[in-house]
Amino acid sequence: MSLPPILIDNESVVAFADELQKFPVIAVDLEADSMHCYQEKVCLLQFSTPERTVLIDPLADVDLSPLKPVLADPKIRKIFHAADYDIRCLARDFGIEINGLFDTMISCQFLGEEKVGLADALNKYFSVELDKQYQRADWAKRPLIEGMIRYAAADTAHLHKLVDELEGQLREKGRLEWVMEEFTLLEKARFASTEGAMFLRFKGAGRLNSRQLAVLEELLQWRDSEARRRDTPLYKVIGNKSLLALATVQPRGKQGLLGIEGISPRLVDRYSGALLQAITRGLKLPEDELPVFPRGERRTKDPEADKRLLQLKEWRKEAAIELELDAGVLINNATLEELARRNPQSVDELAEMSTLKNWQQKVLGKGIINRLKG
Repeated sequence: MSLPPILIDNESVVAFADELQKFPVIAVDLEADSMHCYQEKVCLLQFSTPERTVLIDPLADVDLSPLKPVLADPKIRKIFHAADYDIRCLARDFGIEINGLFDTMISCQFLGEEKVGLADALNKYFSVELDKQYQRADWAKRPLIEGMIRYAAADTAHLHKLVDELEGQLREKGRLEWVMEEFTLLEKARFASTEGAMFLRFKGAGRLNSRQLAVLEELLQWRDSEARRRDTPLYKVIGNKSLLALATVQPRGKQGLLGIEGISPRLVDRYSGALLQAITRGLKLPEDELPVFPRGERRTKDPEADKRLLQLKEWRKEAAIELELDAGVLINNATLEELARRNPQSVDELAEMSTLKNWQQKVLGKGIINRLKG
């Protein structure tokens, strides 16, 4: 099997964009270098039409704007597998919007598949074995070796026939409308803003007091600058769990650092000075300058709402078993909590809340109301 072409000049991209316009369905994927650098970037784009697979190298400084009209056209279906990250990257790096999405991973979830990875789906339906050797490869390196090119091409080459299989099953189960609504919502996914204090985006920071938050912010700022300097992912400098422990315990010396889970003697040798200095800066911050974690409106403890939440979770478990779906795919905890708190007593009242997606309202609405009414 010959290698797919890799487009590295503007003229070729323009011609290929014109070619894509001719097809009602195209398959799309991308490769990024998130495992290898401070700020990940899109390193390769893969497209499969019903006729051929083509790769585009954005690192060759090509203009990708000719692709924008094709990818934004809702009349042309774009097949992705696990589109969330790809949609966010394309919007951030190139201003590319995706409309007309069909996500095969979401389709697998709504068919109740236990394993929803692309390799699992292709193996199940077509006995195709994908080589995972290059899953964590550094896609920013050039030239791309033959194995990486074949790996990238395989990610889109089988998506057309996979859609045929999954869409048929979804239609049979009456769930095609469900996933189409999910796709429309996913098309709007974007990366969250990175403005403001770093602790605001750090899981677990809400449990810390103001002094601990000050220490955590200093540690996060140091890690960010060190990762940027080394051009490496944040976790390769020091992990989140260790940073949270440092902010909580606030060790004053090397021995204290060694007592923190995830901090090895090698890391202490390399970073002890910087870590202890960051902790000291946080400890010396004046009281009137200490950060405060923003709290939402404090809700009065409501034992009745807590009971309703337990009832709804039991209902969800039963409904998930009946529909042969993962409970989290069916309806998430945050939605159940809001329903328990607001306690709608009719389907119309439930619809007015706009808490549920349209498909959830149709399929689950009566069951939710019946359970809430006991």
